Amino acid sequence: MTVHTTIDSPIGPLLLVGEESAAPGGRTALSWLTTAGQRNAPAVRPDWSHSPAAFAEITRQLDAYFQGELTAFDIPFADSGTGSDFRQRIWDALESVSYGTTTTYGEIARRLGVSRAEVRALGAAIGANPVLIVRPCHRVIGADGSLKGYAGGLERKRGLLTLEGVLQPMLG
Repeated sequence: MTVHTTIDSPIGPLLLVGEESAAPGGRTALSWLTTAGQRNAPAVRPDWSHSPAAFAEITRQLDAYFQGELTAFDIPFADSGTGSDFRQRIWDALESVSYGTTTTYGEIARRLGVSRAEVRALGAAIGANPVLIVRPCHRVIGADGSLKGYAGGLERKRGLLTLEGVLQPMLG
């Protein structure tokens, strides 16, 4: 059964959508984690059940992350129907980018053997990541060190990288 809830976070409300396990005590598999106003975010559907309790463990991990106490997530993902084999390869590569570090689009392409002709598709795959934060696409930056596109918005990307100690807090 598809379930959803919205939680507050330091970067604004987060919509969580997942598949609730039918097994007693089973874990909810995360399909979507999106920010308010995010492009490509799903709209809550009437056939989804609102169930904050189904996301208790995911919420606990997100809270610990935002408190600076968690650097790696242990959250199962559901197949949200958005990932071709190519996209899945890119998303798997994102999961290997450690907390407090960054990588570039070019480095991911090099590591995966993605041709120059496919680099635009690589960027699109990163932009289509359905589970922001826990699959850390915010850790991908431009070759020149600049912050490049982020489905949740560049200010949120900056906030996440600041939280992880990659960027210095902005004064003012």
